[in-house]
Amino acid sequence: MGRLYIVATPIGNLEDISVRAARVLREVKAVVCEDTRETRKLLNHLGASTPVHSYHAHSSQSDLERLARLLDDGDVAYVTDAGTPGISDPGMHLVGAATSAGHEVLSVPGPSAVASALAVSGFSGDTFTFLGFLPRKAGERLAALEEAAGLGHTLVAFEAPHRLLESLAAMRAALGDRRVAVCRELTKVYEETFRGTLSAAEKYFTEPRGEFVIVVEGATGAGRVSDERIAEVLARLRGTGLAGRRLVDAAREETGAPRSRVYRLAVSGPSTGSP
Repeated sequence: MGRLYIVATPIGNLEDISVRAARVLREVKAVVCEDTRETRKLLNHLGASTPVHSYHAHSSQSDLERLARLLDDGDVAYVTDAGTPGISDPGMHLVGAATSAGHEVLSVPGPSAVASALAVSGFSGDTFTFLGFLPRKAGERLAALEEAAGLGHTLVAFEAPHRLLESLAAMRAALGDRRVAVCRELTKVYEETFRGTLSAAEKYFTEPRGEFVIVVEGATGAGRVSDERIAEVLARLRGTGLAGRRLVDAAREETGAPRSRVYRLAVSGPSTGSP
């Protein structure tokens, strides 16, 4: 039975391909990938003529089953557009189909935008939460960030250039004006890492271009206050006659929590299972 190789590929600089990854991509019967055009560029660079098959987030169940059957006749490699498969791509479904059919799945490790951004950010990578691409809708994006606001470890997110400023503003609203490292075009010619506060990053990236990884410092001290604690402060301040904006501002000042989070709790109360 064939084996499925999960192969990490360069996130920008083609020199980052490993010797093992190059060999596997040349030797397997087929390469399954998100974008055949991008993968063909890499294979051409390696001098490989391996057939490629497309599998992406919009592929059907029948497409998945067809690709899994390729393993009946030999080894297959799966790659994402760039970096390590299984992170913000549909690779888990192919892995699941392969293991369910009894095939061995092997990792060929290598480049990762998440690991690379953490490494250059200057923030702790001992424990972190990967948020993937933040939701496109403003309300859903803010809710996702507020859910992560109390976490005391580093946060990592991907973002497209046309949504970068919206996401930085949402992070500042939900998390407070924390320290951030914004990595642009990692390993590419115009690679840069901005380090500063979220508000400073908004001013710096006036015309965002390229691919971004945002690394935000985890909550510290008052930033880790629970929803229940904020609700207690709100209740006490209401008892003194405060209401509306004055109530929210007073509770925010006392707890140190972001204004959007305090406002949400003032309107709806704490959610079940909040930190």
